[in-house]
Amino acid sequence: MIAINTKNNLVSVSVMGEFTLADYQDFEQQVLHNIEFQGGVYLLLDLRDMVSYTLDVAWEEIRFSLKHRYDFRKIAVVTGDEWMVWIAWLNSLFTDADIRVFDEPGIALDWLEGRAP
Repeated sequence: MIAINTKNNLVSVSVMGEFTLADYQDFEQQVLHNIEFQGGVYLLLDLRDMVSYTLDVAWEEIRFSLKHRYDFRKIAVVTGDEWMVWIAWLNSLFTDADIRVFDEPGIALDWLEGRAP
């Protein structure tokens, strides 16, 4: 399950429980809307409550990232899971966005909004 909030060109996504392909497709639709009406997207991805994700999500994420590699400006991933840190690094190969991993969503938001180095 996911919760998606948007404000201007910032898309905030919180994943809770299992991250499914249907969830990811909801995310894609919101991002595509923001790309069309706001230009470059700043993404806050909170994965602290994610339990698992399906293999089709991983494949769709790679496909979507490659197709929209220039549409993301910054991506902040909030997680305490070392495996997700590695996956965030791997995703940096598929996008031109500046990707960073954080433990706290407030610090991640400050970075996205240019209030932190």
